Amino acid sequence: KKTPPPPPPASSVKKVLLCCLCLIVLLAVPITSQAQATPVPTLEPQQTNPASLAACGLPATWAIFNSSSSTTTFNMTADCHFDTWEVQTGWGFMQFTSGTFTINGNGHSIIGPSNGYAIIVGLNNAVTSTVLNLNDVTIRGAGRSDANVQSVIVQRGAQLNGRNIIFRNNTGAAVPGTSTTPANTVIEITNAIFDSNTAASSPVVLSNVGSTLTLNGCIVDRSNEGTFIHTATGATTNDNRDDAACLALTPTTPPKKKKEKDPTAMPTSTPRPQIAATHVALQAATGATFGATFGLDSGVHFRQLDGAGIGIQSIIDAGYLEAFDVWGYVEQGVEVCFPQVGRVIFLDANTSPRAIVPLESTVVNGQTCVSINSPGSLVLLPN
Repeated sequence: KKTPPPPPPASSVKKVLLCCLCLIVLLAVPITSQAQATPVPTLEPQQTNPASLAACGLPATWAIFNSSSSTTTFNMTADCHFDTWEVQTGWGFMQFTSGTFTINGNGHSIIGPSNGYAIIVGLNNAVTSTVLNLNDVTIRGAGRSDANVQSVIVQRGAQLNGRNIIFRNNTGAAVPGTSTTPANTVIEITNAIFDSNTAASSPVVLSNVGSTLTLNGCIVDRSNEGTFIHTATGATTNDNRDDAACLALTPTTPPKKKKEKDPTAMPTSTPRPQIAATHVALQAATGATFGATFGLDSGVHFRQLDGAGIGIQSIIDAGYLEAFDVWGYVEQGVEVCFPQVGRVIFLDANTSPRAIVPLESTVVNGQTCVSINSPGSLVLLPN
């Protein structure tokens, strides 16, 4: 008959019970409560002189360019949407640190990023030979609403030459802004519309701190928050601001989108040709006159339409007198004067099918004139 083993010591029993108790406590804690730590932001890898661009003509993600870049001219072919970028990096979505670069917007928009700079030219606290030429473009939806230091464009010891630019619905302290040092920053803008820009605190549209700011041609200050130009230690030259001739071509609000019922046919989109008739030839052929805020060579296009181009049977049956399609850089403000007296309707290219919008018009010397700031077709009908 076997003798049973002796019982374990009391200390060993206590150890076993303590381990079991710890295991029960661990199992009782929900798994989800173990992952509540604030995640560490991961910064996107910066691109230096990227070889490839997005379909719109600018980088797909934030990038830095210098004098070693093989790409010095960017031709936009569509609107470029810049997504959010990591604020901790301190860079703009596009940074130019040395060399001469040109962005030709061709009437398209740079949109965003909504939490930081869109473009930085130069290096902070450094004198550079950086030059950026920015032409025929709209910059909108950029900047940050939670800080007064974020701008749409920041200048740092470099030069910005802007022509035919619209700054619209941006947030930040200044559009564009400058760094306090060095003092050789140069900003020269010819023809620009500043529309509905806001800031978190101390709102300023154009901030000139220790730099040279020159405004030429048609400069429109419309519905912006705060001071338009703040000059601290720099020099500002303001030529021809709010010129009456350019203000007449910049509608303050888009045309009212009131759609008319068409009982006989559904509106159809009007295809646009690859090459537009020149405004000079079109004016000679039709007797109409055309105008644009930034000039007729800024990327706005016109062509005459026939009934097939209008594409809406009820308008054709109404006996239209003349019709033109207008596209390209229309956002700047475009005026068309028909050679006859009548009423004008607008076929909005931003809707499909095209909405039919009656437009307010003025009669000048026997011509019926209307202004638009979005692409579409203009049709003159009898009164």
